Amino acid sequence: MTSSALGIPRLRAVTRRIEPVDEPLVYASPDDPTVWSRRGDLLVGVGRAAELPAGAPAAQWWRDVAAAAEIDDKVRMPGSGLVAFGTLPFDPANTSASAALAVPRMIIGRRGDTSWVTHVFVEGEPEREEPQAVTLGPHWSATVGPGACTPDGYQGEVRAGLEAIASGEVAKVVLARDLVGTVPAGSDLRRLVRALASAYPDTWTFAVDGTIGASPETLVTVSGGTVTARVLAGTAARGADADADTAASVALATSPKDLDEHRYAVQSVLTSLREHTTALVAEPEPFMLKLPNVWHLATDVEGSLSGHASSLDLVEVLHPTAAVAGTPTQAALEVIRRVEPFDRGRYAGPVGWIDAAGDGEWAIALRCAQFDVHTNAGADIPLIAHAGAGIVAGSDPETEMLETRVKFRPIVDALA
Repeated sequence: MTSSALGIPRLRAVTRRIEPVDEPLVYASPDDPTVWSRRGDLLVGVGRAAELPAGAPAAQWWRDVAAAAEIDDKVRMPGSGLVAFGTLPFDPANTSASAALAVPRMIIGRRGDTSWVTHVFVEGEPEREEPQAVTLGPHWSATVGPGACTPDGYQGEVRAGLEAIASGEVAKVVLARDLVGTVPAGSDLRRLVRALASAYPDTWTFAVDGTIGASPETLVTVSGGTVTARVLAGTAARGADADADTAASVALATSPKDLDEHRYAVQSVLTSLREHTTALVAEPEPFMLKLPNVWHLATDVEGSLSGHASSLDLVEVLHPTAAVAGTPTQAALEVIRRVEPFDRGRYAGPVGWIDAAGDGEWAIALRCAQFDVHTNAGADIPLIAHAGAGIVAGSDPETEMLETRVKFRPIVDALA
């Protein structure tokens, strides 16, 4: 597909430092916010200057957009200059959800003590009004219930996964279940973003094209030639008191089943990154990552970028990892397609941002809900949420179902 066929716009991005904004979220769209946040650092996108045409390859389209752009960036920090936000489907071969990649008309950024604003202009467009702050709307509550896969149905899924493992089809498969619901018409979705960012500050809080959540798992970060990733696989609920919490942590750290699951996930990432990196290293043993609701086995991976791959190029070679699909990957995808009674959409797919140099931050869309932000005005807004667990030999169906219940907690509590 040629650049002209891809509809490459000519953009001009101008970035300048500004005084800190008390609440940047008020500039985001109430019904379709664009936000990327972690530990107080954030990017808030406003409006659309350009977006990926349907069916276009995301990495190539962005490369062409960036090459054609004029960039005046006096800040030069991660997230300044020309930036696009994206969310991609889990399984492009079996989904009704398309890839979304869009450049906002304005981006408010904050990293540490530095704040900035980027204005993006499209060649030939008329003068436009500056975006205005919109006060957050009233609190709301969602109605949420079982989806296509009930808790009992999920245990049947797990048994089917164990059969695929016993037959030698896969060594590991990640299986999910769903919840469906609605939020009242006119609900301000920025409230959900703020609730998640407040409750889970150490996660990637995101809102991109109706996919909103708080993910603990970094798919890949590229910054100045350094490539990093954080692999999570192996989960245990936090204990009710200090002793129980310590016991839960120790049990997870010494669980052969969870350690096997984790090793598959780490090797999946290392294998995918080796072709595009040098000096790639991973910690020899996982560490315990403590979140408000769960413990995770976690391993950090780091290397140096070789060649000219962008963060989106690395997203394409990494996804799906064993942490969200299984091992071997293609065989696990076939099991997922056969066993799960729904389309995951963008759940467990990549979500994040990329700049003109190809640097960016991408997470896996977990602990999230997908909202139909394009529903008719005045109608309740449909939503669907998913949670999954990694199934390996020795997995217990009821235990895995209880793990998904724990993983649903962040988004379900925030929707309440």
